Formats: sequence, C-alpha cells, structure tokens
Amino acid sequence: MCVHNENRMARKNIIYLDYNATTPVDPQVVNAMLPYFTENFGNPSSDHSFGWYADDAVENARNQVAKLIHCRPVELCFTSGATEAANLGLMGYCRRNKNRGNHIITVKTEHKAILETMDSLAAEGFEITYLDVDDQGNIDLNQLEAALKQSTILVCIMLANNETGLVHPIKTICKIAHAKQVAVMSDITQAVGKIPVDLQDLGIDIGIFSSHKLYGPKGVGAIYLNKNNKISIDRQLFGGNHERGMRPGTLNVPGIVGFGEACGIAGQSLEENCQKQLSLQNQLEKELLTIDGAIINCGKENRLPNTTNVSFKGVDGTKLLRQLNTLAVSRGSACNANLVSPSHVLKAMGVEDGTALASLRISTGRNTTLEDIQKAVFEINKAVNQLKTVSL
Repeated sequence: MCVHNENRMARKNIIYLDYNATTPVDPQVVNAMLPYFTENFGNPSSDHSFGWYADDAVENARNQVAKLIHCRPVELCFTSGATEAANLGLMGYCRRNKNRGNHIITVKTEHKAILETMDSLAAEGFEITYLDVDDQGNIDLNQLEAALKQSTILVCIMLANNETGLVHPIKTICKIAHAKQVAVMSDITQAVGKIPVDLQDLGIDIGIFSSHKLYGPKGVGAIYLNKNNKISIDRQLFGGNHERGMRPGTLNVPGIVGFGEACGIAGQSLEENCQKQLSLQNQLEKELLTIDGAIINCGKENRLPNTTNVSFKGVDGTKLLRQLNTLAVSRGSACNANLVSPSHVLKAMGVEDGTALASLRISTGRNTTLEDIQKAVFEINKAVNQLKTVSL
C-alpha cells in the first residue's frame, strides 16, 4: 500500500505526453458507465426488462459512435479493441474472398496489429505486397496502382500513423483501389476524435478503431463494414450470434456505454480541441528545433495536430529516455515500447538505427498545457546537452 501511494505521488510530478498510447477516461464517461456495473447490470441478450434496458444502452452507444465517424449504426460491430478488430477484418475478409484472389497490399509502416496479422495470412498462402515509403512516410500512389493485379482482393493502409502522425490520402487511395474492384481497409484508430473522420466521404470498406484513444475505457473498440459496398466477412470466433453473428460473446455493456459517451464528447469539441492541439504542436516543434541536432520527422507533411516525432543526432537513445524521468513520452508505439530496437516506422523512412533509437514520440491531449510543453522542452534540451557533453 505504501509503495502504491509513493508511486502515485511520484506520478503527480510527471508530465504525461503519451496520449497516442492511451488517454485518461473522461469523468463524464466514468459517470455514464457506473450504473451499468451495478443497478443496470443486465445482459443485453436476455429477454426481460434488465436485458432490454442494457440492449437499449448498447444501441444508443452505437448511434453515438456512428455519429462521430459519419456512418450508419448497423455498419458497426463492437469488439474488445482495435487489435481484435484488425484480426477480424483482415482474416474475415480475406478468408471470405479467397476464391476471388489471394493478394493483399499494405505498407511497411503499419501498426504491428496489422503487420503480424499479415504474417499469419501469408502462412495461409496469401501473397502480401508491402509498399515502401519515402523519407517523410508517404507511399507512392503510382507504386500502389502498379501493385494492383487481378488477384488483389484488399488494400490495407492506416489513416493516420501512430508514431509520426502522418495522415495518408485515404480518399484518393480508395478511388485507385475501387477502380480495380479492390476493397480498402483502414486503421483509423489514431484519427478518430482528433481530426474529422467522415467514413461516407472517405469511401473505405472496413475501418477499425478503439475507445481508449479518445478518453473512453480500455477493452472496447469497433469494426466498420461498409454496407453500401456490400462488404461482408467470415466470423472468426464462435459461440453465439451476438453482434449479428460477427463477434460472439456477452457484450461489455459498461465499456460500450463509455465508448459511446466518449464519442459524443469528442464530437462536441472536435474543432476546438483540434485547434488547441495544433497550437501546442507548433509551439513544441518551434522550441524543439532550437536544440542542436533535432529533426522533426514528417515535419512538412499533413499530420495529426497532437503528434510530434523528433530525432536527435549523436545521442544515445536508451540513455535519453532514462534521463527524461519527469516526462511520460515514448520511442514509438506502446506495443513496442519495451523493446530496445529501432522503430520499424522510422527505419522504413530511411532513418539510420542510431538516430531512430534517439527519437521520441510526443503526443499531447486535452489536459496538456503550454506550461507542460515549455517544461518538457527544457527537460529534453537539458538531457540532450548532457548526453552530448558526456560523449565528447
């Protein structure tokens, strides 16, 4: 108990700048969830008043999520998060359509949830093409078009990169793929709640995302299946007909209610929060670039307004992260944060290993202040200069 309290007190002095990894649950979201742990505890599959009440809550949340991303509620299936949704979307679609072809196109900078699922599909006999990116993380649209062939059944490209914040031109990508009757799946996790996401306008066929990136609870996410394009997938789990047979198992009602509430809140303040994050990003990067050897990765590209990936040449990356013990920042994806290896995203962009290891992903959120940014830059500058002095 004492150790727990000491850790909690220590964390009060740490500036949290890792909102792409996860976000604190909004107090309004917590309040919306609480009744569904206690008095409104019914199973939405039960055919009585407790079940009906819970089912109404799930459908209300589905409406809230659909409104934020501009799709129809019937096009959404709740999952345990974006990783499960990635597996369900990729495995389900490719297995359903293997009679049409076995070729999939993706990008070297995708999230591990996509890349590792691709490995599994390759082991089943699917052919995977991994598109290269340039030094800013962009794909060559001509290369994408040239990679499409008669056996191609799916293009899988994320909307916004989780490490650099780069926003891919998904609408254009969809037009290129659809011209060849090829479906498009996109990981929209990092974009939802940070920038406007209009699925009807983008034209994607399958979308995956999660709650905990937008101030909702962990353990809940969703997959979007475009009904206008008649997208259907094979189920990957068995044991019930929940979620129209796509995802069996008793629904996480409190989590789903929290997900819906988080989406409702995000929609109300999207433009205002976007502008705030952009202002903080501009100030952060202006100050970071005064540090000797600092490089903003993807700095000239269309990016998420809350995400900055900065590299420091000539600095020991492992020592840098340890020096920054008053900041909660990361080297890259939270899924790889404990691995002492260069970011696969930065490596794909041509960043050499030493510089990639001396890179930080700084992601701001609703609670971030200008004072936080200034303190963070001061600490980073101090750590970089100390490490450079030691290495001389």
